[in-house]
Amino acid sequence: MRCGLTEKEVARQQLGFEEAENSALEPKSAGDWWTHAWFLELVVVVNHDFFIYSQSNISKVQEDVFLVVSMVDSMYQQLCTYIMLIGIEIWNQGNIFPMTSIEQVLNDFSQWKLISLSQLQHDAAHMFIKNSLISILGLVYIAGICRPRIDCVVDNFQGDTWSLFANTVAHELRHSLGMQHDEEFCFCGERGCIMCTFRVPAEKFTNCSYGDFMKTTLNQGSCLHNPSRLREIFMLKRCGNGVVEREEQCDCGPVQQCEQDACCLLNCTLPGAACAFGLCCKDCKFMPSGELCRQEVNECDLPERCNGISYQCPADRYVQDRIPCSDSAYCYQKRCNNHDQHCREVFGKDAKSASQNCYKEINSQGNRFGHCGINGATYLKCHISDVFCGRVQCENVRDIPLLQDHFTLQHTRINGITCWGIDYHLRMNIPDIGDMKMVLCVAQERSASTRSVSVCLSCHTSAFLRPAI
Repeated sequence: MRCGLTEKEVARQQLGFEEAENSALEPKSAGDWWTHAWFLELVVVVNHDFFIYSQSNISKVQEDVFLVVSMVDSMYQQLCTYIMLIGIEIWNQGNIFPMTSIEQVLNDFSQWKLISLSQLQHDAAHMFIKNSLISILGLVYIAGICRPRIDCVVDNFQGDTWSLFANTVAHELRHSLGMQHDEEFCFCGERGCIMCTFRVPAEKFTNCSYGDFMKTTLNQGSCLHNPSRLREIFMLKRCGNGVVEREEQCDCGPVQQCEQDACCLLNCTLPGAACAFGLCCKDCKFMPSGELCRQEVNECDLPERCNGISYQCPADRYVQDRIPCSDSAYCYQKRCNNHDQHCREVFGKDAKSASQNCYKEINSQGNRFGHCGINGATYLKCHISDVFCGRVQCENVRDIPLLQDHFTLQHTRINGITCWGIDYHLRMNIPDIGDMKMVLCVAQERSASTRSVSVCLSCHTSAFLRPAI
């Protein structure tokens, strides 16, 4: 059994779509794509034969689809890509169009879904079919992601295990994301890799797949940037989804994850065990009362200890906001906030917080170098009274720090002073070292003889004033 995307089929598709959409895609800036999270909104259409195989039971079909998508999602997470199922359509009365060949099914499906699924915003549409007369496992438009006319995939279930079918779905979806079949010098560290031409049990992608994925997502992956709202994600309470629900004692998730769990069984029970996870669970038992489960990280934090009757570590506690800490600093949400200290941490021991003019000029711009928060994809400008609540600005910088990729240093000359700051791109899964995280911030007004400290009242709401202990 093999994938239907042969070299001949790839060439035919490229010839057909090259002229039509050559100028429609705007390239995005390059970089180390793995620092970003990608969110793929998936809709699945189940044909009538698949419905019959699942005992003609709509609930059973939903469970089967969820199981497959869950396994596919676990494979994708190695690339920091999350698969979110936002809809299922089940053809329980019969097939809407014939199922004679997989090429015909893909063509008819792509035309049908443009109209029938137009109200459901999605990044990829998959049709799950069961047809033993079709020997091809699946067919897809290469690099069709984020292109509504061709973001379609047909996956042919042959009645074998769900894990093998999940391999097929992951394989075909990767073609939609621009990945080609693995060739001679493609390696994943395992005997079988997901993008092999012929189906083999596999869970990893090769170096070639990583490169193809990067190329496609950077050039046309804009639809993968933003996650769905929680209410838009299609959810089903069931054993195996990784969430403890209803009468479940535990839920270790997909089969691959359960194989690594010594406490929780596939049927979501804990035979002979008290727990399967949690900071207060060790060797399937509750840790003794008084055992430290969360160490304090600084003078503004408090330690937490197990109570001996639960797997959960108590809620993270910290000292009350606005308690003094260090040198002229204040605690806020477990962090000792001090502009001078922050500058020293980033730019070295000689650095210090910049003048008020730097904060006023830069943080009032509302861009990635200066802002007072982010609303969706929009940077919020700081009001003049709140400029110290925005991104940290420093001066007296002697050495350029060695930063991770995707950070950019900016230095701006203002009234004879060089102001230094650091930007931060949206959607990165690394800490933002230029963020003061100070909703209850401390404004530092400098003069030749005195330094006064005042609370920025406009930066907080009453909810933030309640003690966190």
